[in-house]
Amino acid sequence: MKLSRIASQLNVRLDGNDAEITGVAGIEEAGPGQITFVANPKYASAVKMTKASAVIVSEDFPAAPLATLRSSNPYLTFARALALFYEPPKYQPGIHPTAQIHPSARVGANASIGAYVVIDEGVVIGDLCVILPHVVIYRGARMGNNFFAHAHAVVREYCQLGDDVVLQNGVIVGADGFGFAKDENNHWQKIVQSGAAILGDRVEVQANACIDRASIGETRIGPGTKVDNLVQVGHGCKVGEDTLLCAQVGLAGSTDVGNKVILAGQVGVAGHCKIGDGAIATAQTGIPNDVEAGTVVSGYPAIENRQWLRAVALFNKLPELVKTIRALNTKEKSAQ
Repeated sequence: MKLSRIASQLNVRLDGNDAEITGVAGIEEAGPGQITFVANPKYASAVKMTKASAVIVSEDFPAAPLATLRSSNPYLTFARALALFYEPPKYQPGIHPTAQIHPSARVGANASIGAYVVIDEGVVIGDLCVILPHVVIYRGARMGNNFFAHAHAVVREYCQLGDDVVLQNGVIVGADGFGFAKDENNHWQKIVQSGAAILGDRVEVQANACIDRASIGETRIGPGTKVDNLVQVGHGCKVGEDTLLCAQVGLAGSTDVGNKVILAGQVGVAGHCKIGDGAIATAQTGIPNDVEAGTVVSGYPAIENRQWLRAVALFNKLPELVKTIRALNTKEKSAQ
C-alpha cells in the first residue's frame, strides 16, 4: 500500500517519498517496507537509526531522514495503521452442533456460536454476536449487539452487558463477591451475592479478569472502560466511563471510581474509597483513602505524585544521611 493512500485513509500529512508499505512494526524491529511510529519525544533519536521506510510522528517533530506521516496523535494514528494491515479472523454465522442453547433463550440475527457453548434459560443476546468455544452464559443474562466472547469466558446469572462488549479468554463477569460474616460459632457464614454485574457499551475485559456481582444493588462498569488482564473488581464497585484499569489492579468492595481515571499496574484500592474523575494512580500505588479528581498519586499510602518523588529521592540518600549523622555524633562525643 502506498504511503499516500495510508495518509489519506488516516487523515494525516505525508512528508517525503511515496514509499510502498507492506507492514507495521516497532521502531527497533522495523525494516524496509514497514512503517513505525514515535509518540514519546525521548525516543526521537531512534528515528535516525531505524530501518523502517516511514515513521508516524507528531506535527512538530523535527525533519527526519525518512518519509513521515505527521499526526496530532501519533499513537492513535499508529493504532489505526495497524488495522489497515492486520485482518482479524472472521466468524461465519451459524451454531455449532455441540452448543447447548436453552429453548427459552433468545439469540439475535447472524450469530456465530462455537463448539460446546452453553446458553442457559432466559438469556437474551443481541444481533451479530460471536461466542467462541466453551463460553458459558448463565440464566437470565442479557447482552446487547456485537457481543464478542472469547473461549472460556463466563457470564453469570442475571448480569447485563451493553452493545459492543468484548470479553477476552477466561473472563468471569458476575462471580460471587467475597462476602462472609462470622456466626455465633465464630465460623464464616457466606453472604448471598444477590446483585448483578452490569457492563456498559464498548467495555472490554481482558484475559482472566474478574468482575464480581454485588451482595445487594449492583457492580457497574461504565461505557468505554477497559479492564486489563488479571484485574479484580470487587462486589458493589462502581467504575465510570472511559476509565483504564491496568494489569493486576484490585478494587475492594464498594469502591467508587470516576470517569477517565487511570489506575496503572498493580494499584490496590481499599473498600468504600472514592476516586475522582481524571485521577491517575501510578504503578503499585496503594490507595486507602479517597482521591480527589484530577490528582496524580503514588506510593503507599498514596500521596501526591510530586511529593512521593521527593520522598523517594530522600529515601535513596538515607544511607548517606545516616553516615553523616553518625559522624557528627562521634565528633560531638569526642569534643565532650
